Amino acid sequence: MPDSDAVVDVAERYRRFAEIEAPGRSMLYEAWAAGVSGDRAVQRILARIPATHRQPPLVFAVTRLLGAPEDDYPAWAAWTKRHARAVVEECAARSLQTNEPLRCAALLPALSAITGPIALLEIGASAGLCLYPDRYSYRYADGPALDPVDGPSAVILDSALRGPGAERLAETLTLPEVVWRAGVDLAPLDAADAADRTFLAALVWPGETGRQERVMAALDIAAADPPRMWWGDASEPGVVAQAAASAPAEATLVITTPGVLPHIPRAGRQRLRAEIDALGATVGARWITLTPADMADQWHPPLDPRRWSGFVLAIDGNPCAEVDPLGGFVEWRAGEQGARG
Repeated sequence: MPDSDAVVDVAERYRRFAEIEAPGRSMLYEAWAAGVSGDRAVQRILARIPATHRQPPLVFAVTRLLGAPEDDYPAWAAWTKRHARAVVEECAARSLQTNEPLRCAALLPALSAITGPIALLEIGASAGLCLYPDRYSYRYADGPALDPVDGPSAVILDSALRGPGAERLAETLTLPEVVWRAGVDLAPLDAADAADRTFLAALVWPGETGRQERVMAALDIAAADPPRMWWGDASEPGVVAQAAASAPAEATLVITTPGVLPHIPRAGRQRLRAEIDALGATVGARWITLTPADMADQWHPPLDPRRWSGFVLAIDGNPCAEVDPLGGFVEWRAGEQGARG
């Protein structure tokens, strides 16, 4: 009997993850994903999870959350087979809500170009850790060191500026004045809730040195001054506009979409983009995104795939830098096709 399309999808998705995404970040996840790509029994278990909830980082995080051993693939696979029902049910109820404050180091060049004060609204906010760019310290290799007005933060973001425009960019970086912060998410997480904090910790890949400590410190900052959160699907008409209506009129509304657009179907992205554009026309909202370069429907004109790869930082849909997906570097691309000068 031939395997179902879902089983084939699992095999291919986990093979790609093992070969392209995990290397250099997590040896354990690389080994687990490679094992899944050749294990029909485990593939059939994971195929029972809805397609939008079976991404390797989510499945692996959920298994660890449920007690899977951080051991070699045979040990993990044996545990997963014994706990198949719990894994399927928990993955179906969860979403990949990776919340990496280091992304603020990639957002900062765009935020520095916008006149404040700023009202910050994030789509897909998770626990809101990317809503505090003014509360973190920044250390850019061969670039500036920036701290909040009240001194160094417990969250220090180490990143790097690259490219021919790096020196000029370094001179323009400043921390924004954020006077209002809010998020929209299908299921927002609470930075003060013990269970939500444990889940966010589980989403950190094994082997990523310092990341869990950074996330925990950022959660403390968010818990001490929680952002406003709206439950809802931002791709549905009116959801973002309703949240934006609460922003103070005297501040520049800045809508951010750091890493969330790949998780929204194309039709939903188009609706969301139309609503953001409408807010730009009516209240002067600005849009900052971190989005994969190959999402051609986001760029006007389209990016040259021979010159752009990875994730792109863009202001109002106009690409200005190539960035690490989690904020580890910013390569300024001023003057190139589709780049903001």
